[in-house]
Amino acid sequence: MERQRLDKWLWHARVVRARASAAALIEAGHVRVNGAREKAPGHSVKAGDVVTVGLDRTVRILKVVGFAERRGDATAARVLYDDLQGRPD
Repeated sequence: MERQRLDKWLWHARVVRARASAAALIEAGHVRVNGAREKAPGHSVKAGDVVTVGLDRTVRILKVVGFAERRGDATAARVLYDDLQGRPD
């Protein structure tokens, strides 16, 4: 797999608890892909893309490294991205 829907990737990477929450976050304009605001949950992301997510009181900057077929535990989710802020999870 070389591309995945943005909402699905955020859910698999455990940035949000539910895929519907990921879609709502994107539609509200709180997600950027490579610096450009993204409003479509179906936008495809590929390895190497930088995803910036504005959450409640934090901003996470994640580089897409991989994809998953199914949502796994936190350890499996951690290999899907590099945290560009250097903050441990």
